[in-house]
Amino acid sequence: MRVTPIPCLSDNYAYLVECEDTNESALVDASEAAPVLKALEATDARAGKGHPKEIWSTHHHPDHVGGNEELVARWKVPVLGHASDRGRIPAQTRFLESGETFLLGKLTVRVHHIPGHTLGAIAYLVSSPGGGSAVFTGDTLFVAGCGRMFEGTPAQMHGSLAWLAAEDAATMVYCGHEYTAANLRFAASVEPSNPDVAQAAARTRRLREDGKPTVPSTLGEERRHNPFLRAGSPEIRKSLGIAADADDVTAFAAIRKAKDGFR
Repeated sequence: MRVTPIPCLSDNYAYLVECEDTNESALVDASEAAPVLKALEATDARAGKGHPKEIWSTHHHPDHVGGNEELVARWKVPVLGHASDRGRIPAQTRFLESGETFLLGKLTVRVHHIPGHTLGAIAYLVSSPGGGSAVFTGDTLFVAGCGRMFEGTPAQMHGSLAWLAAEDAATMVYCGHEYTAANLRFAASVEPSNPDVAQAAARTRRLREDGKPTVPSTLGEERRHNPFLRAGSPEIRKSLGIAADADDVTAFAAIRKAKDGFR
């Protein structure tokens, strides 16, 4: 499996996912068409492989689906998204339910419904037959952060993040935005003694100074430095005045509220 981040808009990522055994590929979150087409034309590794066979949308927000119609008109390919996003994802032709699996070449793709940011958000968990996996989380799980809850509840978002965090620690995380530096500033403010936060911040600075994306992370790394996966942390609870005996959903909601107002 090969995954290529494609910067779009001001801070979005689309992703080209390729099965290296069969040369079949898919595009995740077509924010806009022009950068995708430019990336495909400019990369020698794509020569002779043709266009992606599918577009996978993680949710309906325009900054993730704005290029769907132009690319479908050019490529004549299906657009996948959650069944509940019918009528909200442009050009959608496949309406997925949680637990569905399908193949991209020899890669196995498992769909999981992860409501919270939106009610129809889904993750695509892609596994290679030789080992290795990647998850495309849209705006639900970011590197060191999570999305705002525009449609869902704290319980839904916490449950979605808990499902993601329970997957294999080595799974590579590909999220929808380059928000990592800001997310880690917040993480450091609520858990300043966490060495994994400091290490991730140093890595982020190096990557951004070199003009490189901060994706991917891994689920193991996220469990160590992402405050939204660490609602039980005594230091985070103390920093934000969350009761030690508060349940994790209550703690998560308080962390999300604090991040909403963080500057």
